[in-house]
Amino acid sequence: MLRIAIQAKGRLNEKTMALLADAGISASVGSRSLIAHAKGFPVDLLLLRDDDIPQAVAMGTADIGIVGLNEVEEKGVEVERVLDLGFGGCRLSLAVPREADYKDLGWFDGKRIATSYPEILSRFLKANSINAKIHTITGSVEIAPAVGMADAIFDIVSSGGTLIQNGLVEVKSVLDSQAVLIASPGLSAEKREELDKLCFRFRSIIESRGMKYVLMNIPKQSLDEALKVLPGMKSPTILHLADPDWLSLHAVIPESQLWERIERLKAIGAEDILVLVLENIVK
Repeated sequence: MLRIAIQAKGRLNEKTMALLADAGISASVGSRSLIAHAKGFPVDLLLLRDDDIPQAVAMGTADIGIVGLNEVEEKGVEVERVLDLGFGGCRLSLAVPREADYKDLGWFDGKRIATSYPEILSRFLKANSINAKIHTITGSVEIAPAVGMADAIFDIVSSGGTLIQNGLVEVKSVLDSQAVLIASPGLSAEKREELDKLCFRFRSIIESRGMKYVLMNIPKQSLDEALKVLPGMKSPTILHLADPDWLSLHAVIPESQLWERIERLKAIGAEDILVLVLENIVK
């Protein structure tokens, strides 16, 4: 049985639980629970602070974990990055007060930078030959310049709204982050097999995101043109209808391309177009 460390609360918890549910794994988690037994897969959930997850996995306290890449990079422990999960996207960036006379990275020389990610910041400053003082704090990093604790900040940015509210401007993105599945490097063969099964479920969910299943009727004479428009997992499915002059086409289309392709298909005679939510892709 695997033990998976997940965030007990915070920005990744809800989406992690949703991913597990989509993979057929459910667990009843109490407000003070540290361990929860799951149904639908041989796994126990270990609920931790996000910054404790990389170390728990590296030590083998947990076999695998779901955590932000930013926490993995900050801790610098030996874990295997197994799978990018495609949610919890953010970046670690340098930001300065709006009124600062910022031109390039040289501005940070001699400045104080507040952050909760001193290791990542230290590596970046060293790589860019910047001599700045790192002021490590937890909590609301973005208020540090306003209260005189720092000249700039290095922090997580998602939409950028928090920076704007605090009179800050993002000037340099240092690390793109998202939720990742990590594993202890010393997994047994038995646990590795279970991890592969879990990854199979996760990949089928990830690969279906942003995809639509489209069905339509198309005049037989327009088939060649339709095939130039439609993608497919390998190629579109073609079904014959009772009317010999018409065919039914089925295809999987990225949501970002959906309406442009539908408009082109309608222009060559496609009718009765159905667009369905694609729940999973199993390859």
